[in-house]
Amino acid sequence: MTAGRLPWIAQDPASLRLLELAEKVAAAPATLLITGESGTGKDHLARLVHELGPRRDAPFLKIDCASLPPQLVESELFGHERGAFTGAVERKLGRFELGGNGSIVLDEVAALSPGAQGKLLRVLQERAFERLGGTETLRIEARLIALTNVDLPAAVKAGSFREDLYFRLNVLMLTVPPLRERRADILPLADHLMAALRSAHGRPNAQLSDAARRMLAAYSWPGNVRELRNALERAVVFSRPGTGAVAANGGLLEPADFPETVRAAAPGAVSPVGGLRSLEEVEREVIAATLEATHYQISRSAEALGISRKTLLEKRKKYGLK
Repeated sequence: MTAGRLPWIAQDPASLRLLELAEKVAAAPATLLITGESGTGKDHLARLVHELGPRRDAPFLKIDCASLPPQLVESELFGHERGAFTGAVERKLGRFELGGNGSIVLDEVAALSPGAQGKLLRVLQERAFERLGGTETLRIEARLIALTNVDLPAAVKAGSFREDLYFRLNVLMLTVPPLRERRADILPLADHLMAALRSAHGRPNAQLSDAARRMLAAYSWPGNVRELRNALERAVVFSRPGTGAVAANGGLLEPADFPETVRAAAPGAVSPVGGLRSLEEVEREVIAATLEATHYQISRSAEALGISRKTLLEKRKKYGLK
């Protein structure tokens, strides 16, 4: 199904309900909170809401609150005056100014520092802010969309997230179901992703075999859509013509071309560990497969996994990966 100018693959009833809700909230100017597990497509849904609403021709700006140091996050949001801090050699406009009457997406909003949370609360309450080091009060016209994979009520109880900010953000809320709860979307999503991967990797004949399709449909996808894309890209990359299972099958991708964690879900497959795997084992394999698929490009791998470069480097060291 295509909504507005942005495709949204929705065949499962859960996804169709989400699309209906997205169409309803798109026209509203109120702050929107989008929740869901990592890799479910929260940023894609945010863009869809923007495209469906009256702001579609205005700017759509996004900031990753988890990947930047606290002061840099505030500078990116609010802007700064010359001399506001060491290195501020000239005035810089922040997202709140540059966003105009468009949409500003705060990805991983739970990662904001206590100071930034307080300033964001004021923006939501008064629709006003000052640049860092400045005194001029500026108005904000953009719609704010916050994304998180964190249980914010639990974070409020733990004292790591302001309760008043949570209530200000949670005016309207959409929750993206994990892929395991919308299984009817798995194969349509795979087909959609394969179209892009064929073009990106110069593999116009790459197709999923029937066995591979059954395997993908059976897997639980703990990493959600991001893991699905990574698995497909890995299969396309490592099954080059003349090598692997694809050589004798005219471009068909077989279960053998996919990561071990996914292959274990194939009907009739025997798990190599003889039982349930630990979360760390699964995480290590997903990270390893992602690094391989991106030719060990740290920034690209971190983006695909939905974590910061620093976190990826720490996990790579922890698991002894290349």
